[in-house]
Amino acid sequence: MPTKVIKPAAATRFDLSAAALHILAMALMLMDHLWATLLPAQEWLTCAGRVAFPIFAFMAVEGYFHTHDLKKYTLRLLLFALLSEVPFDLMYGGTWFYPVHQNVIWTLLLGILGIHLMETVHKKQKTWAYLLVSALVVVAGAVLGTLGMVDYYGAGVLTVFIFYFFHGHGRKWWCLLGQLAALYWVNVELLGGLMYPIQLFGMDFELCQQGLALLALVPIWLYRGRQGYHSKPFQYACYAFYPVHMLLLVLVLNFVNR
Repeated sequence: MPTKVIKPAAATRFDLSAAALHILAMALMLMDHLWATLLPAQEWLTCAGRVAFPIFAFMAVEGYFHTHDLKKYTLRLLLFALLSEVPFDLMYGGTWFYPVHQNVIWTLLLGILGIHLMETVHKKQKTWAYLLVSALVVVAGAVLGTLGMVDYYGAGVLTVFIFYFFHGHGRKWWCLLGQLAALYWVNVELLGGLMYPIQLFGMDFELCQQGLALLALVPIWLYRGRQGYHSKPFQYACYAFYPVHMLLLVLVLNFVNR
């Protein structure tokens, strides 16, 4: 009897690894920051950059559920939030101390701390207690994110929570539609921003630039839990990319403007 050859499932589908998602998000973030510093006339760069943050928020939630040491994970976020603040202030405020806008790692850190509180209650208490605490955490996260003026404000913290609430439900269409609706509300209704007039089928519409963030669901949908390349140097390089590339952009901008 001839032997039947079965191809591995991984060989019959295309998916993105966690490493690939990180690299994609970093590239999109770099494009956004190039627009903010060296190439302000190239508005397409910041349009592409809208896709970066939801990917980072999604990966932060994945990191929470896959880390072997939550304390080290949060301390690492805290360390790089502190290290990134001066480069961020220099890039966005043109000064060493710019207290009215904090870098995006603070946004992710607030989200992770809120998730940890909700998960702690979820594991120890009844459903009604979890729902009550979750509602309070969501409100508190939105308020703290806004008052603390972290990047993307309270809407950014809510983005992290969105991916938390949909985590673990598999690749279901209702899950994708729920994420789409929630991200639309956060990005278009809460954040809003620049509107582009467009014409389609003879009708006039307005497209919200921040609404382009919803396109992040495409690469996120292509992620199936595969880690991909991983090593300590790569891990810390991903963290260090944030403050280092902002500092380099500021240095190049100052050199060009001399």
